[in-house]
Amino acid sequence: MPIKRTDRLNSLLKEVISDVIRKEVRNPHVNELLTVTRVDVTKDLHYAKVYISVIGTDEQKKQTLEALQSAAGFIAVTSSKQVVMRYFPALTFRLDDSVDKHMRIEELLHKIAVEKSTRSESSVDDESL
Repeated sequence: MPIKRTDRLNSLLKEVISDVIRKEVRNPHVNELLTVTRVDVTKDLHYAKVYISVIGTDEQKKQTLEALQSAAGFIAVTSSKQVVMRYFPALTFRLDDSVDKHMRIEELLHKIAVEKSTRSESSVDDESL
């Protein structure tokens, strides 16, 4: 299956934007425990959604998202110096909660495993009586 141009561009933008946020953005509200999880560029290459994952409280996540959104122009201009494109896409930042969902699923699976093991232990005890 051929790799689409937008897929390659998404991967490149993810790396460049992540690097710019880490090295260039000096806003104290941007949490240092931030990861750019993916970038989705529209087919016309004029807009891009940047999904971020932030480790911290809900308030820290909100502040980081607001700070990045306010710095979107700076991030786009700085990134455009590293990626040669006719038009650099306008950036919109979104919170990626897939990591939180994954942690919740892991927690539920662990609870199920613990409950299953306690049930099997109690059924073995009942059989020995």
